[in-house]
Amino acid sequence: MSPIQLFIDEDSMDRRFVQALRARGVDIVTVGEIGTISLSDEEQLIIATKQQRVLYTFNVGDFCQLHTIYISESRTHAGIIISLQEYSIGEQMRRVLKLIAAKSSQDMENQLVFLSNLI
Repeated sequence: MSPIQLFIDEDSMDRRFVQALRARGVDIVTVGEIGTISLSDEEQLIIATKQQRVLYTFNVGDFCQLHTIYISESRTHAGIIISLQEYSIGEQMRRVLKLIAAKSSQDMENQLVFLSNLI
């Protein structure tokens, strides 16, 4: 089973969060690093899926809608994690690490996970 690799979208690519996870061995790519900031949410999800990365975002509405469309059309994505912006860097990190410890990248396929459900 492969570990979860993250694709951090534009609204959630806090440098401190990314550095903290990388320091703990998490494989991360941000839209800023690969130069895709101007692309649509669906294009970001397509890129994340092609790279076999789980997309991490604060954008609840758009990505819940995309997930629903993908499932209804029998399309596949590598997974989506939605976090609350109100979480501190430490809280986001703790919850992401808990998820990574519990699930593989294969487990995340076509899954929409809310960090708020992980305590």
